[in-house]
Amino acid sequence: MEVPPITQSHQSFLMINRTSIRPLKKAVLDHLKLTQQKDLYTMARPVKNHTETTRIWIQMLLHSILDVRETDQTFVPYVWIDMDWINYHIKWDPVKFCGIKRVTVPIEALWKPDITIEEMTEKDKAPPSPYLIVRSSGWVERLNDMVLVNTCKMQVYKFPFDMQRCTITFKSVVHNDEEIQLIDFYNHGTLPVWTNKLPTQYEWLVISKTATVKTIDTLGFNQSMLVYTITMKRRSLLYVVNFMLPVLFFLCLDLASFLISDRGGEKLSFKVTVLLAVTVLQLILNEILPSTSDKIPLIAAYCIGSFGLMMLSLLETILVMHLMEKDSASDDSKADRDRSSSEDCRDKQDEKKWTHCGSACDVSTGETLSGLLSVAKEDSSSKLTEDSHSLEKLSDDLMKVEKTLTVLLNSRKDEGKPGYWTRVAKRINKVFIIVYVTVVGLFLSCISLTWYHAADE
Repeated sequence: MEVPPITQSHQSFLMINRTSIRPLKKAVLDHLKLTQQKDLYTMARPVKNHTETTRIWIQMLLHSILDVRETDQTFVPYVWIDMDWINYHIKWDPVKFCGIKRVTVPIEALWKPDITIEEMTEKDKAPPSPYLIVRSSGWVERLNDMVLVNTCKMQVYKFPFDMQRCTITFKSVVHNDEEIQLIDFYNHGTLPVWTNKLPTQYEWLVISKTATVKTIDTLGFNQSMLVYTITMKRRSLLYVVNFMLPVLFFLCLDLASFLISDRGGEKLSFKVTVLLAVTVLQLILNEILPSTSDKIPLIAAYCIGSFGLMMLSLLETILVMHLMEKDSASDDSKADRDRSSSEDCRDKQDEKKWTHCGSACDVSTGETLSGLLSVAKEDSSSKLTEDSHSLEKLSDDLMKVEKTLTVLLNSRKDEGKPGYWTRVAKRINKVFIIVYVTVVGLFLSCISLTWYHAADE
């Protein structure tokens, strides 16, 4: 590449001491009359004719994504904004001023467009740049960095596999499209590729950034607008691990709880604990998602469906335990009846015994009144009486043993053969387990397919 020849003006510029640059810039400002009449260029648009249109070239570079608040539906990016326009009243020949092609002036010294961001809800707390860059050709450049707090309608139907499209709209406050026209700096509608690698992206991955110029009717007159659309995709791994998998694990624990015995209360307390854990996760989800969503998010349907299935399982456990309790209550009443009947039999045997003794006493009284008995007869009768008493006592003991054995055998038969309501409860439990596993499988398959197709759209 050939080096361009050094002209006389360049030689004179190189010979000037650095300390003389400041007076030269002041000379440029004096030539432009910016030091004498400060309001000369601030009262009207810098055009040759009032019918001309001032074109504003805007370039917005996305530096980082600081926050995305789903509940507030706000989007907080950090952007660099570059605005350029032509001021036909401030031009000079760099040759006459030792090659000075640009100067910086205070922002209050020149006219600047009243460009605002339509979605911004909070004023930028960072102070704006206090200077404008003025070039010898009349181009004026304003550089500024801003932390925007913009409204962005969140579509959380596919959460956490969702994509959000947030817009940043530049427009004039009072000028119509015949006075100010906004133009994208790159003209092809796509922001620079290097902004794909952002220093800070929070939990989002920027997919694309596009710019669109359009004209809309605002309050009875047309206005030019430049709309930047930022498409972002959520990094969903954290939500899958911390939220979706725990709900699935709780559902699997509820399925495993059918292996616990229905006799005790451990199964019921276990299911209630699992249900309360899912309720806590639902409360956490309620704090994340916005309340103004158009559709019920799929993750909410996933949690509500899991909660409903667990609640049905809990109700079935309560029903089964109630039926088994009815059988145990009937067994207790039957045992009470057996005890009362055995006591009645004992009372009857005692009555028979005392009746036999009473009749024997009557006979002995009659014999005493009838006459005298021999000593041999009295001895034999006393022996017979003692033998009869011992036999009766032995027979009573044998009857007690027989009844005890009968009660034990009946209780073993009852334990071996469940009651009617227990059999009904076991049948209900078997049928419910089959239906429950089938419904859980269908529910998880349907919600997974819906999520997959929604994420591809």
